[in-house]
Amino acid sequence: MVPAPKMAAGSSAAVVNGGGAGTNPEVARLCHGSPGAWLPAARACESGRRGRAGAAGDRRSCPGGRGWYPGGRAAPSSRPREAPRPHRGMDEEKIDENEWGYHGEGNKSLVVAHAQRCVVLRFLKFPPNRKKTPEEIFQHLQSIVDFGKNVMKEFLGENYVHCGEVVQLPLDFVKQLCLKVQSERPESRCDKDLDTLSGYALCLPNLARLQTYHFAEHRPILCVEIKPKCGFIPFSSDVTHEMKHKVCRYCMHQHLKVATGKWKQISKYCPLDLYSGNKQRMHFALKSLLQEAQNNLKIFKNGELIYGCTDARGPVADRRELARHLKPFFFPSNGLAGGPNCTRAVIRELVRVITRVLLSGSDKGRVGALRLGPGPQGPRVCEASPFSRTLRRQGKNSPECSGLPKGCLLYKTLQVQMLDLLDIEGLYPLYRRVERYLEEFPEERKTLQIDGPYDEAFYQKLLDLSTEDDGTVAFALTKVQQYRVAMTAKDCSIMIALSPCLQDTRSDQRPIVPSSRSRFTFSVSVLDLDLKPYESIPHQYKLDGKIVNYYSKTLHAKDAAVMPTRFKESEDCTLVLHKV
Repeated sequence: MVPAPKMAAGSSAAVVNGGGAGTNPEVARLCHGSPGAWLPAARACESGRRGRAGAAGDRRSCPGGRGWYPGGRAAPSSRPREAPRPHRGMDEEKIDENEWGYHGEGNKSLVVAHAQRCVVLRFLKFPPNRKKTPEEIFQHLQSIVDFGKNVMKEFLGENYVHCGEVVQLPLDFVKQLCLKVQSERPESRCDKDLDTLSGYALCLPNLARLQTYHFAEHRPILCVEIKPKCGFIPFSSDVTHEMKHKVCRYCMHQHLKVATGKWKQISKYCPLDLYSGNKQRMHFALKSLLQEAQNNLKIFKNGELIYGCTDARGPVADRRELARHLKPFFFPSNGLAGGPNCTRAVIRELVRVITRVLLSGSDKGRVGALRLGPGPQGPRVCEASPFSRTLRRQGKNSPECSGLPKGCLLYKTLQVQMLDLLDIEGLYPLYRRVERYLEEFPEERKTLQIDGPYDEAFYQKLLDLSTEDDGTVAFALTKVQQYRVAMTAKDCSIMIALSPCLQDTRSDQRPIVPSSRSRFTFSVSVLDLDLKPYESIPHQYKLDGKIVNYYSKTLHAKDAAVMPTRFKESEDCTLVLHKV
């Protein structure tokens, strides 16, 4: 274990406004003022100044009965929060960057994991020419915590969502850590730099090793991280491209990504197969992810990445090597020989177990209040899915959707995704309405909660599912906020942690999933739940058109390529009749 640093007399080791760390004793122990705490203390102060609010009758109060602020008055929780003042009495020599290692990164943040304890630190990233003040960094991180705690936890269930806490670290530690992990970063991610100026980070449980706190240390942990993407085809009448009513966004986007060099080949994975609830289709979807992982699948063993891909320039994942890692989990007696048959058998067991876990669950979130559904016009099958295409060639129909159990995480995630009621084509004009309002009254951005606070009031407004436009800014803003939350759910990741059961499992409180030769205790969590930026909507609108146009162009080119030469109108042909 890491030696505990000495704290200055009278210092506090608590961090500011955390949410959800209590679910993981490691995070709570490391982030709060307990004996052995090693993270610096931080305290937050709130200024008493309230944001300016429109008067009751002012046009800025968004008439129409659906305003984001009652009576044109800002909620008390919307007052700005100052950044915490750093604690100066920390023994910084006790925080060793060598005890942390590169864990992964996305477009906006980088994560490092502790070598022994089940925690990670998440740092923000920015382009070299875009620096932010420490206060802005803190506010950004705190808004992530608030959104997870007050919104996504309500939708998905508290057992699935881990919000973490904002912590402050010595700047020397952060700078040394940045240098240490630089060589491990994918080349495609190095266009942005780690924030080394503020010292702020999010402390979260390491979900790839989360179970090690609950079980005996000698029990191995297998974690599967899946980014399922959007699980439905748009059902909005605002959609103008007919192709979008037939083919899912993911399958269309694959063609553009391969053309631009993001990936080397098109994946056979289709999200609608995974979200179908039909085991045959789910098995096909998971096997497709294992064949072409891209950034939609990662597998960890005892916290170490053993299977996955970061970009097209990265090494190709080896399924035989993966089977070697997984064999002790699924065939512990070593009775299975090596070779292709062994690989197929191990992969088959992994797919079956993941499917069972994804269809399980009973955590009670409040997503049921949404009562969403694609309606009769919403197709359940993507025409571009290789699974569906194969069945059509064989003259068979795709298996019907068995339907996801309402308690499972896939069902809840899909329901939140379907807050995108209008599609980006119907949403963009409403975004422009909000933009025009903010151009005239820029001081109202805070009052409208564009950047937070993400509190209970924010969550309640998301439950207004009306689609009848009354022409108000309030209606437009509600749809914009719902779209942002839906996009967050479309880009989240699901982490499944598996640990083999011992013979006596009576002391384990976690659910159990069987395989052919083994049984596993498991847990399911959700990652990547940052609210999508308001400013990204124009980009999404342009990208949507680009994806659809390129896919349509690809289909036309493919149709032209398969047309027999003798049937081209520009050439002469001779028709020969034979007597039978």
